[in-house]
Amino acid sequence: MTNETLASELRMTGALRTPAVEAAFRAIDRADFVPKEEKPAAYLDTALPIGYGQTISQPTVVAFCLEELAVEPGNRVLDVGSGSGYTTALLAELVGKGGEVTGLERVPELVAFGQQNLAKYAPANARIEQAGAALGKPSAAPFDRILVSAAAREVPRALAAELADGGRMVIPVGNAICVVDRAGDDFTTRCHEGYAFVPLVT
Repeated sequence: MTNETLASELRMTGALRTPAVEAAFRAIDRADFVPKEEKPAAYLDTALPIGYGQTISQPTVVAFCLEELAVEPGNRVLDVGSGSGYTTALLAELVGKGGEVTGLERVPELVAFGQQNLAKYAPANARIEQAGAALGKPSAAPFDRILVSAAAREVPRALAAELADGGRMVIPVGNAICVVDRAGDDFTTRCHEGYAFVPLVT
């Protein structure tokens, strides 16, 4: 298999629904974001271990989250739990040169791994940083989009508050993927059940 066949399969199953997300999946090779010993399985539609109790999510799940996030060119995006850097790289493709992506990761070894992987594509509009004490990055808020790649027990209000007016967050909560939209001081949430994620480290 190749990255192209992975993207084609995701399109055929309906996981990839829009040209922009499909193009990002074709541009960013998943094998560049998995540990060496996992490369033979890089194009399988399954989560893979990246060390330190963390995983790179199943491609179908990543596709679903990115389609729901509805990133637009020029958006400022926060990627919480960037892991191996895969979602950060995909988001960098989606926002384009006029956008900006900040990946946050709590495990120092994975910060280094993610930075090393992201450097293979050298996007000027994306970076991965060590997460601070606060959830998210309030000092750089607001963000147009926030993607969270690990499961919270409930939608963190502090993180939702980092959304810009009209912004959207996609976050796993328990066994669901939830979409949080902000309109002024009002937040609406809809959830899709039936998923599994590693817990969000806070």
